[in-house]
Amino acid sequence: MSILVTNIRLPLEASEQEAYEAAWKKCGLHADDMRNSHIYRASIDARRGRMARVVSVLLELQDKQREQAIVAQLGKNDVRLKKGVAEPVATGTEILAHRPVVVGFGPAGLFAAYALAKNGYRPLVIERGQPIESRDQAVETFFSGGAFDPASNIQFGEGGAGAYSDGKLTSRINDPMGEFVLHTLAAHGAPKEILYQAKPHIGTDILKQVVRSMREEIIRMGGQVRFGCTLTGIVHHNATLQAAVIDGEAVACERLILAIGHSARDTFGLLHAQGVFFEPKPFSVGARIEHLQEEIDCGLYGKFAGHPALPPAEYALSYRSDGRACYSFCMCPGGQIVAAQSEPDSIVTNGMSYHARSGRNANAAIVVSVDPSDFPSSDALAGIAFQRQIERQAFRTTESYRAPCQTVGDFLQGTRSKKHGRVAPTYPIGVQYITLEGILPEFVIRQMRDGLRQFGRKIRGFDAPDALLTGPETRTSSPVRITRLGNRHSRDIVGLIPCGEGAGYAGGIMSAAVDGIGCAQEILQTFRPLAERSD
Repeated sequence: MSILVTNIRLPLEASEQEAYEAAWKKCGLHADDMRNSHIYRASIDARRGRMARVVSVLLELQDKQREQAIVAQLGKNDVRLKKGVAEPVATGTEILAHRPVVVGFGPAGLFAAYALAKNGYRPLVIERGQPIESRDQAVETFFSGGAFDPASNIQFGEGGAGAYSDGKLTSRINDPMGEFVLHTLAAHGAPKEILYQAKPHIGTDILKQVVRSMREEIIRMGGQVRFGCTLTGIVHHNATLQAAVIDGEAVACERLILAIGHSARDTFGLLHAQGVFFEPKPFSVGARIEHLQEEIDCGLYGKFAGHPALPPAEYALSYRSDGRACYSFCMCPGGQIVAAQSEPDSIVTNGMSYHARSGRNANAAIVVSVDPSDFPSSDALAGIAFQRQIERQAFRTTESYRAPCQTVGDFLQGTRSKKHGRVAPTYPIGVQYITLEGILPEFVIRQMRDGLRQFGRKIRGFDAPDALLTGPETRTSSPVRITRLGNRHSRDIVGLIPCGEGAGYAGGIMSAAVDGIGCAQEILQTFRPLAERSD
């Protein structure tokens, strides 16, 4: 236990020591009472005229027995007790005959495998893509105009799609395992400030190193990671899992954590054909928008823009009309737009930032919600066909991997763009100035136009004529859900555990990682750890 002191408001320039002293004062304590003090959470209140640093401080007293009494005596809402970081723990008693299999090595699969390995379950991890080192080479080759690798790209490979992103660690979920995720990432090389930032991020440059370090520890703890391997089926009998089929070879297992990500369309299809229940779910499509980062800073920070204590500004915008939403998604301050397709002859965009977020442009997805009722078919996998049609139409339109690009001014007027203005595109393969009409559905175009006009009223200059739209963005989330029961097993097959974003149960690095741990806990709470084995 420790004492958590929240809602400490300080000037932007205030030091950590000033935050500690403010927390001690609020509790009637002194430096001599402390065993340790550290920042637990820090954020910026960026409302104009009230710009301040808002901090929470965790206090550990020399006399631990005093902590509960002090909190009770003060009776303040902003002074309370805080438990330590929770960890996944093995409590099961049944015998596990075979090592558990984890399919997919994105955030969900990575943390599922890590929790299993840490507790002695020696998981077998299979990943269709390559380790981060060779995956980097394949991505850079494609970005430089070389061949596209359908097995190792922005979507597939060690670290999953999250390895090539801003590394944002924000989430709407409030799960105690969230802190375990942050502490694990920090222990493997992520910046220590992710432990206390209100909007933590790692950056793709550092995140790739973190993923590799976690893989190495999984192996040290008895796990096995096999790259370039694909799940080609499952074996089940009497609604119970018997084996995973890996590149045609049956591997016996009682538990398979299916963490395949939102782009494993071929795997969705083969599992659906084998009797795994899928249902369509809503997702969103649109395009990436780019502005000069300094203009976003001015729009959000006002006269404080450029203050050395302020990070590059980021935004979250939403607009709703006629039952349909238009909103910003995956905002990347100081970042760039990347090519994120997982299939040849298609175009998909996404955004990423390095840790420093020092790029000239800010980018984010501006997307419109899509409901299963928008699909021309009632098939469970119809959302995949909907995405694919947009992605292939973009490729046919530019007749290359260059992305369709249009200025916001031309987009709002419905005219074809011919060149960019002050905002230069960052898409690495190059863009073709064109109109997004004919690529995105008409209802998406209409809602994006309404949304951009609304967003321009919230952030000055957001709908500026020379802001850029590059698209399409179609992989905001999985278009399907692999329905599971309360124990996390597939609705129809005991032992098959759909997990993470691809299964429709997460939406970002943090929630996927937490869901991965939750799926691992089903095994930890059912079975004993594996004894030493030779296989």
